[in-house]
Amino acid sequence: MKKNRLDKFYNKTVDDRIEALMDGNYTEKTSVEKFKKSFILPEELANHMIENQISTYQLPLGLGLHFLIDGEDYLIPMATEEPSVIAAASFSAKTIRRAGGFTTEISDRVMIGQIALKDVENKEQAIKAIENTEEKIIEIANDAHPSIVKRGGGVREIKVRWVDADVEHNTPAFLVVHLHVETLEAMGANMINTMAEAVKPYLESITKAKAVMGILSNYATECLATARCRIPVDLLERRRLSGRDVRDRIIEASQFAIADPYREVTNNKGIMNGIDALVLATGNDTRAIEAGAHAYASRSGQYRSLTKWSKADNGDLLGKLTIPLPIGTVGGSINIHPGAKFTHHMLGNPDAKRLESIIVSLGLAQNFGAIRALVTDGIQKGHMALQAKSLAINAGATGDEIRKVARALRKEKHMNLKTAEEILTELRK
Repeated sequence: MKKNRLDKFYNKTVDDRIEALMDGNYTEKTSVEKFKKSFILPEELANHMIENQISTYQLPLGLGLHFLIDGEDYLIPMATEEPSVIAAASFSAKTIRRAGGFTTEISDRVMIGQIALKDVENKEQAIKAIENTEEKIIEIANDAHPSIVKRGGGVREIKVRWVDADVEHNTPAFLVVHLHVETLEAMGANMINTMAEAVKPYLESITKAKAVMGILSNYATECLATARCRIPVDLLERRRLSGRDVRDRIIEASQFAIADPYREVTNNKGIMNGIDALVLATGNDTRAIEAGAHAYASRSGQYRSLTKWSKADNGDLLGKLTIPLPIGTVGGSINIHPGAKFTHHMLGNPDAKRLESIIVSLGLAQNFGAIRALVTDGIQKGHMALQAKSLAINAGATGDEIRKVARALRKEKHMNLKTAEEILTELRK
């Protein structure tokens, strides 16, 4: 990363930031105005993306800096309204970069389609019938979407699950057939749904059961991404706290986030702050990623932290995050939304596996930043510094007034809207 181009990036004006990106060859050389206009979603396009469209809704798009992932540098585009997310991610990435950066592991990109069958007369015979005709089922599914097969993807195997009846919740037993589909660069929702629908009649005929539905599952347990980092204690020193003290406090906070669901939810929400911002910016489905992540956090039977922080034999701090990431680099809004096109360009047009690596690394950075702040300075210090700008804007400050009001507001005992309005009034005198 060319640090001289991006040094004190947060202190530059928006136009200067854009100029720095273009001067550093992070994006095409063009005019600042043309750059800004390239993000505008045309009304006609927006009208065809959703039903009953009346306008567009904008979010700030910023850059997470200093990310070193598997030996490669990245500027990470993030669409978010929360003030501290990008600052925390960049600060964390800078520390982890000095320690060697993130390393990632990506499993095979296999998505799951489900066909649920009920009123199964003979469980063993139905399961045996499915297992004996696996090749035929795969053939029917692949014939329903031949284009993915031509590109090297398609259904790879069939799995069968039996879900017992639950008297307490008044649910019957289900025989569930899973199609394991290699979707290549697509997230594959429409593809999988088409395949699942296609095999329903055949499954009904061989099992003598009734198909309830055929649909993809967003619980992508066969599409996992893992990020790791290793941080020497000398990089963790914080004012009056030694690196060992900070390390131990981070580990204790991690243990608390594994033990207590009330803490775990907030811990995982912090991880998703960064992940959601990047998933949204790349035109992917934030709802699918959120649902899958929280289901994965509950896989033991209790909702737990998605991250784990521990101590290495030599005393280094070790961080790990594993999460299902059924994302894509083609399809949906990715190919048509101008903002999504830009973010993929900024990331070097990564393939789906590389994008998973970037997303999971960002989540680990976000968690490191939040926990370190909690166990050292407290989370509010950083939050309130950025919240001061929002209060200044709400008070009516514009232009350079925003910076001046925010700076004065941070020195006040009570940092609220009333105080911001009083500061602005005095400033304008």
